Amino acid sequence: MDLVPLSRTTVAGHSVAYRIAGEGPPIVLLHGFLCDSRCWREQLAGLSDHFTVLAWDAPGAGESSDPPESFTIADWAEVLSAFLHSLGIERATVCGLSWGGMLAQELYRLDPARIARLVLADTYAGWKGSLPPEMVEKRLARCYRDAARPVEEVAAEWVPAEFFADASPQLAGEMANVFSDFHPIGFRLMARSLAETDTNDLLPSVEVPTLLLWGERDERSPLSVAERFRASIRGARLVVLAGAGHVSNMEAPALFNDAVRSFARA
Repeated sequence: MDLVPLSRTTVAGHSVAYRIAGEGPPIVLLHGFLCDSRCWREQLAGLSDHFTVLAWDAPGAGESSDPPESFTIADWAEVLSAFLHSLGIERATVCGLSWGGMLAQELYRLDPARIARLVLADTYAGWKGSLPPEMVEKRLARCYRDAARPVEEVAAEWVPAEFFADASPQLAGEMANVFSDFHPIGFRLMARSLAETDTNDLLPSVEVPTLLLWGERDERSPLSVAERFRASIRGARLVVLAGAGHVSNMEAPALFNDAVRSFARA
């Protein structure tokens, strides 16, 4: 399956790369940290028959430029809002996985009119808002350390164990190729944003239809986190993807796509 070619635009001084496919109601895809738009290959192909599917490389990831050291999740949300406006996407189904799901929540806080429907996949209310403090501290220290280590060593430790439950060699190789292109500054800043963010105050105010998609075997953001989201967001629906780990859209693409398609067309 060929990858949708990159396009590029400049937003608020940031060079932003993105992939776009199809025609129809827009679906915006927000990747996790240590990932980029390539991780949405199956969604760009599988959902573009009925939708305009847009996946960006966040500043600090993929082919986009690096942000300054002062960048926060609120800054990413502002750039994302401006990016969508620049492409004429005024209202969309917004789907964020892991760090991208936290970004989707912050976009809702900043610009709720931009979001018609919300898909939160294997995500967090920030690490701070979802995990014990000692785990947050341990994760952040590891990320700071690994951002400065040789890529080959770090990839061998993270892929596939941190992302998948039972990855094929092909899937593990695909993720390793993406992971190996991580930006050290993006690695640090995205990890820091996860460690500093708590969106629990926001969740009860979410008023758009919300779908929670979770890998059954996600160990980085376990199902107990998903249950807290379901309890906090009025009317949120949880779909558990059998056998999938943290990056469920890559490990169970057919199930993921079917759930998003049904939700976006409802």
